[in-house]
Amino acid sequence: MSPTTLPPPSAAPGLRRNMVTICAMTATIMQALDTTIANVALPYMQGSLSASQDQINWVLTSYIVAAAIMTAPVGWIANRFGRKRTFIVCSAGFTVASVMCGLAQDINQMVLFRLLQGVFGAALVPLSQAVMLDSYTLQERAKAMSIWGMGVMMGPIMGPSLGAWLTETYSWHWVFFVNLPFGIITVLGLVVFMDETRKNLDLRFDWFGFGAIAIGIGSLQVALDRGEQLGWLESNEIIVEFIIAAVGFYYFLAHSFTTSRPFIQFALFRDRNFLGGCVFMTVMGLVLYSTMALSSPYLQNVIGYPIITAGVLLASRGCGTFVAMMLVGRLMRYFEARTLIISGLSLTALSLFEMTGWTDQTGVREIVVVSIVQGFGFGLVFVPLSTVAFLTLPGQLRTDGTSMLTLLRNVASSVGISIVIAQLTEGSRRVYAILSEHINPFNQAMQMPDVSGMIHMNTDSGRAMADVMVALQAQIIAFSQDYQLVMFFILGSIPLAIMIGSTKAALRKQTTGPEHAVME
Repeated sequence: MSPTTLPPPSAAPGLRRNMVTICAMTATIMQALDTTIANVALPYMQGSLSASQDQINWVLTSYIVAAAIMTAPVGWIANRFGRKRTFIVCSAGFTVASVMCGLAQDINQMVLFRLLQGVFGAALVPLSQAVMLDSYTLQERAKAMSIWGMGVMMGPIMGPSLGAWLTETYSWHWVFFVNLPFGIITVLGLVVFMDETRKNLDLRFDWFGFGAIAIGIGSLQVALDRGEQLGWLESNEIIVEFIIAAVGFYYFLAHSFTTSRPFIQFALFRDRNFLGGCVFMTVMGLVLYSTMALSSPYLQNVIGYPIITAGVLLASRGCGTFVAMMLVGRLMRYFEARTLIISGLSLTALSLFEMTGWTDQTGVREIVVVSIVQGFGFGLVFVPLSTVAFLTLPGQLRTDGTSMLTLLRNVASSVGISIVIAQLTEGSRRVYAILSEHINPFNQAMQMPDVSGMIHMNTDSGRAMADVMVALQAQIIAFSQDYQLVMFFILGSIPLAIMIGSTKAALRKQTTGPEHAVME
């Protein structure tokens, strides 16, 4: 290795690096869990906090909006004040806000504390990724991203089942108190073992750029989160929020391309591999969270499993992801990143194709096998794209890059969830109307002895039973159409893997030449 590529002190193996890795992981798990763990506790919170349905939904919305807005300036804050100080303040703030959420006495306090959670939690994932990238040498980054990716991917998958167990066993307060031990470990470990980065005191904050993008992201997130409740474009509120979002993004882009110091460093997107990483991180955010939003209600509402049983079955997807992430670090020594990404997306598409055939009679074995295959596919995609995105990106842009990837993943996940839930609701209504037209006494199928013996259309109970059966079949078909939609989206994204260059060529160049060689 040439002198220009010697690893930094933080990349030297030993106790310090191991402890920094643990702290980065606990921070990641904390934030990743909180994106989904509170969802299942909402009905319990609603009664305890004396909140209406619309008010209790702000427990989720406030966190999502605050985290989305504050993800954008993470790179600037870390560069200006130092990564260690920023990481410690955000970890401590997130932990304190979590405890305050658990102690909230009314809905106003809860929404305020959730806002604080989102503000402090926004930095945890991008900073932990930047720390992991700096703590490992170039050749070890695939392993580092495998370790880090386990926290990012496992948190959302395990969150609903853990939240259900804590809520039923103890109370909804423990959904938030569970962060306390992770937070204490993170803060103490960072104080003792993490090295501070160099501060750039000359940086000036682009208030206009931040204000414009904050308004754009905030309005978009609120519209996506509340659209389903209010009927999307049938609601004047949602239309206004989309207009405000468009205006905010327009002014942000116009300002960024005309100012000497834009809020976001667009030099990030000149790197071919980082740009490819952004594209596939968007794909992953949309696919991962949209399939999660569909799988849990399918298992509970269609097949009829209790929430804890459904959580255990969904955890099998996490097992597949875990196995893939254990293997992918080694696989990257022999295969190009784009090959693994294409393979992972193909496996995910195959699993979704199988899910289009699910019914209310689908067995546990098929659910587990398909979930494991899907999770394995996620793991094959996530680690290579997290590695390749930063392979040729200059070190001074790394923190900005991690915050950008996190922002894109979060926005994509909101868009994906909104699309599939809207499609599910509309699809169920449309299919129900079509099927209902054929449920009448003149339908020959309804006159068959096996059917007429069970469903008497001339009685109230018979009509009620027919209505339940039609509604169930409409749901099954609508879910199938949603899975098919996500499958086609994945298949359409596979050709975009050509954007990613040769990882082996880049590694050879960076090992024998300048540190930031451009991929072939």
